[in-house]
Amino acid sequence: MATGILFIISAPSGAGKTSLVGELLKRMENIKASISHTTRDCRPGEEDGINYHFVSREKFIGMLEQSAFLEHAEVFGNFYGTSQQWVEETLASGQDVILEIDWQGAAQVRQLLPDSTSIFILPPSKQALRERLDNRGQDDSAVIEKRIAAATEEMSHYIEADFMVVNDDFEVALNQLMAIVSAQHCRLPVAGQEDFLTDLLS
Repeated sequence: MATGILFIISAPSGAGKTSLVGELLKRMENIKASISHTTRDCRPGEEDGINYHFVSREKFIGMLEQSAFLEHAEVFGNFYGTSQQWVEETLASGQDVILEIDWQGAAQVRQLLPDSTSIFILPPSKQALRERLDNRGQDDSAVIEKRIAAATEEMSHYIEADFMVVNDDFEVALNQLMAIVSAQHCRLPVAGQEDFLTDLLS
């Protein structure tokens, strides 16, 4: 059985990463998104085990000490981490996996799993980013300014990814994202096609 492909998707807060990934999962088969563990509070509309695994700081640190995370990072005073066991088991089953993580986590995963594919999503402008953060209605102006400053630093790391998608028109950005996922299954060598190729060329 062919192993799945790991896709690392990074973006600054407000670039639309979560919406794009959510729609991609609806439209494409055999692909799952990893659900991160986090110590931040659950926001309105979020569900434990669906959006994140919400855990205490003490539990997170305990998991960290047990080397349970493929990658982890601290963002705005909260910890985030990806379960290494879940990712490895899902890929081994032949399913693709999407990791929605920041550039720090992406760098960690690329070192451990160099065959992964990394994609960076950018907003069309800083003004658009500010408007999206404002429209969320989740943060006050001071927090938004902090997020804008952090986003500027984070966006400078786009060059480390394999692909870049600018989320100006949602459908265009979604189609580009889906095209990247599909194209990676056509790269050589194509895993799991050995018997087919041997028969074809014999």
